[in-house]
Amino acid sequence: MTKQEPNPKEPSERVYREMTVVLIRERKDVVEVAFSESARFYKLSRQNPKFEDILRRLREARDKKYPVRVLLDSPHGDVIEDVT
Repeated sequence: MTKQEPNPKEPSERVYREMTVVLIRERKDVVEVAFSESARFYKLSRQNPKFEDILRRLREARDKKYPVRVLLDSPHGDVIEDVT
């Protein structure tokens, strides 16, 4: 029996990542969020059913300077699906 290597193109298990909000920019269709742990901008869609709650949590975390746990659409994705 041969050992099967993981396929990097297969979706991996999504996990919450602890991140610290440094910037929130509101755009027409999305809100862009920058975290100190990453150089990229992440997107929060206004179509997300939890939009208002997530945005409130992100703003509070930015203002009080504490990290939040962020769930993205995929392990290397940039769309925020949830925040705790």
